[in-house]
Formats: sequence, C-alpha cells, structure tokens
Amino acid sequence: MEIESVQCECCGLKEDCTQEYISEVKAKFDGKWLCGLCSEAVRDEFSRGKKQFGMEEAVRAHMSFCGKFNSNPAVRVADGMKQMLRRRSGDLSSSKSSSKKYSRSASTKLY
Repeated sequence: MEIESVQCECCGLKEDCTQEYISEVKAKFDGKWLCGLCSEAVRDEFSRGKKQFGMEEAVRAHMSFCGKFNSNPAVRVADGMKQMLRRRSGDLSSSKSSSKKYSRSASTKLY
C-alpha cells in the first residue's frame, strides 16, 4: 500500500493517505480531494440545501468560503470545527464571553 501526501483543495491542509482513499474521496466530491473537515462541511452544506443545489455546487460554495481566509490551514481547521460544533449544538451565535483572543504564533508555516 503506497502512501501519498495530498493537499485539500479547499483549505490547503496536507494529509498522508493511500491512493485508494484519495480516489474514493475524489469520487464523492466532484473530482476534488477534500480533508475530513472540509468534506464534512460540504456534506452539511449539501444536506441543508439539497433542493437548491447538488454536490458540485456545495463543493464550490465551500471552496469559496475557504478562499476568503488568508491564514494558516490549521487555524482554518480549528475555526471550521468550532463553527460546525456550534451549528450542530444549535448555538449559531459566536461566543463573546471572552475578550481574550487566541492565535497561532508567527512561526507557524503556511502551506
């Protein structure tokens, strides 16, 4: 089994995967390879707007969303997970209780 490094076409996160897994993911998402978080976000987008658009449009919408941010992929993954958890818990408002903001150090590499 050969392992290959592949980059998410939405957020830029890199993962090591088998070619078989890469092919399966691409088959589900209009020929694009998406990391686990982005694939969940696209599935969520697709299920919420099923009658309005298909998987191809859901992938494009999420790629557009990811393209609006110009930060490290790890930061975007964390932000995406936070947003997804809020959506699933029913709390759509952002937490304003803490005035302190956390961020990655400047030494974090961009991919």
